[in-house]
Amino acid sequence: MLVIENGMVLTGRDLKPEKVNLIIEDDHIQEITKKKVLSKNKIDAKGSIVLPSLINSHTHIGDSVAMDVGDGKTIDEIVKPPNGLKHQILSETSSSDLIESMKISMWEMLDTGTTTFIDYREGGVEGVKLLQNASKDIPINKIVLGRDPIMFNPEAEEKETRSAVKNLLKYCDGIAPSGFGEITDQTARIITEECVKKEKIASIHVAEHEKVQKESLNKTGKSEVERAIKSGFKLLVHLTYPQKKDIELIYSSNASVVCCPRSNGFLSVGIPPLKNMVSHNLNLLLGTDNLMFNSPNMFREMDYALKMARGFSKEYLSPREILKMATTNFSTIMGQKMGIIAEGSVADIMVVNKLSKNPWLSIINRTESKNIIYLIRKGKIVYMR
Repeated sequence: MLVIENGMVLTGRDLKPEKVNLIIEDDHIQEITKKKVLSKNKIDAKGSIVLPSLINSHTHIGDSVAMDVGDGKTIDEIVKPPNGLKHQILSETSSSDLIESMKISMWEMLDTGTTTFIDYREGGVEGVKLLQNASKDIPINKIVLGRDPIMFNPEAEEKETRSAVKNLLKYCDGIAPSGFGEITDQTARIITEECVKKEKIASIHVAEHEKVQKESLNKTGKSEVERAIKSGFKLLVHLTYPQKKDIELIYSSNASVVCCPRSNGFLSVGIPPLKNMVSHNLNLLLGTDNLMFNSPNMFREMDYALKMARGFSKEYLSPREILKMATTNFSTIMGQKMGIIAEGSVADIMVVNKLSKNPWLSIINRTESKNIIYLIRKGKIVYMR
């Protein structure tokens, strides 16, 4: 049993600050109480904030082999499959170099308070296996969404595509194609159908920039979001250029959205309307996206997201909403208590210095790696400072 006491604890879905103690048994939070608890194994969190550890809901971790390459090129030149710059570099990189770069990036995530990440993994089954290999002995929770090259072949027969998707799902937690500019609606439906059968995640990039939305509307009469929802995807990435009906459609379908504002800014493709999406009660997550041009540091992502959203909307957006994007909102997509401090939830917890009177801004505006006192994954201390 591990007890965390005397801290300001951000509890529940809304990260309510409370003076309570946590009792952790094995890998879960057994009890939240105001009573003093007798235990030889204690963390005294006096003067600290106790919060869920961070969740990075969108990464391309393999791209860390090409950090800061391609600056100034267009988004299509850098990342569009199958011939974008990143794909060229990945194809030319040895497995050992790729594994080593992914290891370094995972340790960087842990160093900056992230204990869970969702990776959008290229390279089919072999690409998934490389990440599995790289993560051995690293105390981080990875959710791997794969993709297979056959998905980008519009001439592929349905039977062949379905077989490849089924095989890939044996090795990963779901499927995540790039976007509707690279796959057909038929392929999209195959992906979601097979993911539903296996109770796994089907995710896709949508409305990342204005061009892809226009192309989709001109080609099909539907936005990328409409096509994604109709196909059955429940986790949409980017949504930098939603139409009004897109937001309403996402809400009515109970889909979630991963926003990656630093990535959108770096690629000069736009600014996600976070304030508008929060006002429409969408379930929003946050990710750092491609490691070619972003570090996987969620503190940086939250800081940028909050200030960008206020500047873009010219309205107040609560910092609590941004912190929820990096923590508690995640529990909605997984169907289990992760990223939240509640009884019965997985004990993924961070204890940080309280640097200001506002607990949410203290974390978003001011917390750095050096301010993390304890990082806990499934009830076990990953490190302490």
